[in-house]
Amino acid sequence: YRLYLNRLTDTDGKQLKKVTQNYHIIALRAFLKFLARRDIKTLAAEKVELAKQEDREVHFLSREELDRLFFAPGLYEKNHLKRTRDEAILETLFSTGLRVSELVDLNRDQVDIERGEFSVRGKGSKVRIVFLSEEARLKLKKYLIRRRDEGKAVFVAIYRTRGSIEGKKREERLTPRSIQRIIQYYAKLAGIVKKVTPHTLRHSFATDLLMNGADIRSVQAMLGHSSITTTQIYTHVTNRHLKDVHRAFHGKNKK
Repeated sequence: YRLYLNRLTDTDGKQLKKVTQNYHIIALRAFLKFLARRDIKTLAAEKVELAKQEDREVHFLSREELDRLFFAPGLYEKNHLKRTRDEAILETLFSTGLRVSELVDLNRDQVDIERGEFSVRGKGSKVRIVFLSEEARLKLKKYLIRRRDEGKAVFVAIYRTRGSIEGKKREERLTPRSIQRIIQYYAKLAGIVKKVTPHTLRHSFATDLLMNGADIRSVQAMLGHSSITTTQIYTHVTNRHLKDVHRAFHGKNKK
């Protein structure tokens, strides 16, 4: 087992991260269980323990940084259709907490603009309901009204020169990498020095809910996490908020 772990290196000979090692170990456990079910004498899967992972660091944007990011398309993008699309992308990601893969998979007939909610199929084919804020709903509605094509994807590529939709002869749907570039572009224009990704907006969504009093079980459901343990990566954020509350309100009656 230890010999197996020592061989967990990448193509450059560097040791794999703990989380990647655990993916290999989980696969090994599954194989050992497969052998056990067939009465083949082997090491018990339960004896192969997962590597202890370091606590994940959660990166999120402050309210002031979010405002600067959301205003950036209106300040710097001259193409009207592209501007409304990019504003809708940013607002939708923050409003719903969608994964970037879920965002690019959205179809127009899937999104109920008037009700401001729709269902998505996430990891493990789990379906959940997500909700649009009023700002996100209006931005998305404005963008879709301006669309003149019949493509089924919500977010599509746009030619800068003509403001027309790209995709008549090739795939029109934006890719996760395209969304990543769009967000990085506006984050740079907004003067945000930290690295900003689609997942940063997902983290910001969860953090905003918890900081404003949402219970962690509700946040778990809205993020589509199978286990509450995954959602608990945000507890250090709420703990920081509790510390601020303690400093502001505790012991005020002391003489």
